[in-house]
Amino acid sequence: MPALKLLISTLVLLLSVAAVAEQERTIPQTNSSYIDSEGTAHITRVVPVPKTVSPEAQKWLARSISDIKGKATNEEERTRAAASQKQVAIDMQAVYPTQLREDNIAGVPVRVITPPSIPVDKRDRVIINVHGGGFVADWGSVGETIPIASLTQTKVIAVLYRLAPEHPFPAAVEDVVAVYKELLKTHKPKNMVLYGGSAGAILTAEVAVKLKLLGLPLPAALGIFSGMGDWSRYGDSEALFSLQGLSGPLDLVEKEIPPDPYAGSTDRRDPVLSPVFADLRGMPPTLFVTSTRDTLLSGTVTLHRAFLQAGNNAELVVFEGLTHGFWMHRIPEALEAHHLMANFFEKQLEH
Repeated sequence: MPALKLLISTLVLLLSVAAVAEQERTIPQTNSSYIDSEGTAHITRVVPVPKTVSPEAQKWLARSISDIKGKATNEEERTRAAASQKQVAIDMQAVYPTQLREDNIAGVPVRVITPPSIPVDKRDRVIINVHGGGFVADWGSVGETIPIASLTQTKVIAVLYRLAPEHPFPAAVEDVVAVYKELLKTHKPKNMVLYGGSAGAILTAEVAVKLKLLGLPLPAALGIFSGMGDWSRYGDSEALFSLQGLSGPLDLVEKEIPPDPYAGSTDRRDPVLSPVFADLRGMPPTLFVTSTRDTLLSGTVTLHRAFLQAGNNAELVVFEGLTHGFWMHRIPEALEAHHLMANFFEKQLEH
């Protein structure tokens, strides 16, 4: 029997090695491209993990991620997001000590994140976060806020806005505006910042446009971290990268923009929904952050250009080799991004 077991184990090992060898023979090993009559590129690229990023990021980028798309419902997605944020809070608070509590402002649920102590000269400040999560879940109100609250020694309020598809545009914009208007009663605009990542970055620009249209004073600064400002057209990076960069599921870009649960029935060129079509003159100093394997790289840089064309003070930082929302992960570049964001906000709040 031992000999039989050894033989079976050996056969299994040999079959596994043979399967891997066969798979490697079918994996493209050369670069190729074909441009069809409509200009669509059909390409193959062999892209090694860049050595320009940290060893931790190299290991993170080398993860094997399935191309098969999951079929989670919105409720399952929200449950997963809530569980993830509990772990993120534990991990981040080991580096960035903070306190979290739930509250309600202007009828909108919020999460309040505060450092252990706030210096006297910073007690009249407030930083408003608009979380990411594809507009259908809250994946960011913890991970996006803990570092900023800790590094700036300032209270951060994360707006837990209504989610799609139950509440399409402009529900989320209305919720953030309501919180902002309420905070204006106790804070000067020069002591306020508005920022977000991913869906929250998109919302940040939308809310800024809405505030201007309402004639309300704008905050001291904006942070748009991997966002976009045009729902009417695809960006190049959306056809190249998934949320995981060069791995993970990625749908083919359609010729026509498909329905979206957040945009709903709104005209895709509506200036609030798509701020690239708005009058962006007079926007506050804004920091844009993205990365070269970010699915919203195109959206971020295009919106940044729109801000520049309108004469605004707009800074853009593009990290090398990293994917969408990389600052949420445990890599050195995330810590660098946290400090970059916090320092920008501090600089603008000190003016």
